[in-house]
Amino acid sequence: MGNLLYAFAVILIIVWAIGFIGYNAGGIIHILLVIAIIAVILRVIQGRKPL
Repeated sequence: MGNLLYAFAVILIIVWAIGFIGYNAGGIIHILLVIAIIAVILRVIQGRKPL
């Protein structure tokens, strides 16, 4: 599950970056960023490397 969580976080960060640079999608982009950060924090709390 850890690998899936990490992959999900990376995908969300990439989607956020694309949306932040290329489109004005409003609050959804920031929600994606928050979800990605939470996934990385959970990974660190579980004792794994964040990246």
